[in-house]
Amino acid sequence: MSNEDPKRSWEQQFREAATHLEDDLRRFAKYINDDVVPDVRRNSSEALRAAAAELRKLAERMDDQAGRTPPPPPPPKDAPKP
Repeated sequence: MSNEDPKRSWEQQFREAATHLEDDLRRFAKYINDDVVPDVRRNSSEALRAAAAELRKLAERMDDQAGRTPPPPPPPKDAPKP
């Protein structure tokens, strides 16, 4: 047995592992692009509304602690204008 055989075997295993890793990364990127991103885009407005509601609660607590009267909430977008 020569010293080249184990080295060649190790290099071949490394190449195969790299190929499998590249394939896995491609599948992962496809999953993110095809499944995760569209779902995030669909639900992002809902998440922003939930965050805005939580921020409003926080601002009200801060106003309460400071002894101030909070400003009235803005009218909804679809409310008729006076």
